[in-house]
Amino acid sequence: MEPIRVVWGTGRAATEMAAYDAALAAAGIENYNLVAVSSVIPDGATVEETDTAPDLGPVGNRLTVVQAHETVPVGDRDPACAGLAWATTDSGRGLFYEASGRDESTVRGAVTEGITSGRSLRDWPFTGQTHQLVVADPDAEAYTSAVVVAVYGESEQIL
Repeated sequence: MEPIRVVWGTGRAATEMAAYDAALAAAGIENYNLVAVSSVIPDGATVEETDTAPDLGPVGNRLTVVQAHETVPVGDRDPACAGLAWATTDSGRGLFYEASGRDESTVRGAVTEGITSGRSLRDWPFTGQTHQLVVADPDAEAYTSAVVVAVYGESEQIL
């Protein structure tokens, strides 16, 4: 089984979508179609923090992801913050929890509170918990984006 890779990046550009695309490029996943899932990690999985994704297959393929992203407009004073927390068991099963916003401590609190709540709903013997938070300082002349994405394995053909 391929690992679930946690990747992240920030980007700045003239439009909101271009800034988001630039953040995806910094994470190495700009050439795929992202399909979001609801955050459950299957048995047997491993989660790796890799900063930037390796080659995950042909351009245009589908990637299954859990994603946190935030974009702030040109000249905004608040940063773009994206966070992803995860907790796992010895068998590999687990949960992700994502949050985003414009205040680092609020986003950090949200992912921590969310993963704690998700753990309490399940009678699983969790053995590990961690998180990744990305903060992108605003830009006076560009949109600014931050992303943290859990990528489930390799890409798959979309057609």
